[in-house]
Amino acid sequence: MRDPFQIGGVTIPAGTRRTVDMPVSVMADHTPVTLSAHVVHGRKPGPVMFVSAAIHGDEVIGVEIVRRLLNATLLDRLAGTLIAVPIVNSFGFLNRARYLPDRRDLNRSFPGYSEGSLAGRLAHLFTSEILEQADVGIDLHSAAQGRENLPQIRLTPGDARLQELARAFAAPVTLVSKTREGSLREVADSQGVDLLLFEAAEGLRFDEFAARAGVAGILRVMAHLGMLTARGIPKARKPAIFCEGSAWVRAPMGGLIRTLRGSGDLVEEGEVLGVIADPFGDAELEVRAETAGIVIGRVTLPVVNEGDALFHIAEPREEADAEDIAAHLATPALFDEDEII
Repeated sequence: MRDPFQIGGVTIPAGTRRTVDMPVSVMADHTPVTLSAHVVHGRKPGPVMFVSAAIHGDEVIGVEIVRRLLNATLLDRLAGTLIAVPIVNSFGFLNRARYLPDRRDLNRSFPGYSEGSLAGRLAHLFTSEILEQADVGIDLHSAAQGRENLPQIRLTPGDARLQELARAFAAPVTLVSKTREGSLREVADSQGVDLLLFEAAEGLRFDEFAARAGVAGILRVMAHLGMLTARGIPKARKPAIFCEGSAWVRAPMGGLIRTLRGSGDLVEEGEVLGVIADPFGDAELEVRAETAGIVIGRVTLPVVNEGDALFHIAEPREEADAEDIAAHLATPALFDEDEII
């Protein structure tokens, strides 16, 4: 029998699961606020993995992914330990807002400080109780409100181990991107914790394809690490398309945009992505791709100002095939006998 797992002053015996509430703060009306983690501590030895969501409070798709993950019967046979945190930023989640009440971005506040600001205290609690106990993590995000992201993994440049895990996850696109100061990804990298960042869907909106892609990808990574048996986990239809860089196409004028290309589309340099017209009908401008690549994100609101980011285009390492992308974008089945490894 494995040793018990300790978190937040709570002891969790092997072969059991429990939700642990760790105090963060008390609101102005004396309502206590906690960081809640659900721990599944397997009977067999294995890695410690955390899955976190809603570091930005309006990124609700990750909450749904964690909920579905925790309901997967495959976890009954878990080797190792899973720490699932569906809502890191409960302040923002309750207020349907990205940031904390003091307008701080939690994902620029790591590793935090126990005597610091609200963001610093919450980041410190997550770092000390969860990150420092983990071997690997998957942090779930979405685009901001008014934008959408194609399901994608982002990882630190030059890390062969992360590339291996990204291949196992098999999101439609894997994008190499630098870490940002104060982000969970930066601190995980400095502490030797393998962290994949998953981006998908839009703020404050559910997306069935994104939810299924997220759950399936996490389960594939867990199987790759030996935490789960592969049987019953959806196999990837195609390998992930690796992209080395990306850039936003911005609005050349303000007005109303009619988008002509969507997330997952392959575009050529100079191709028309949309048309912006002013409200009086006096002027129209075409928005064209500045490079060839895959549209991995786009604006969803029709009202744009000059300079707004409209289309996010990633450049594949190798020539991408439209049929491969289409195979990725077919809604992934979960636990379908025809789609298991």
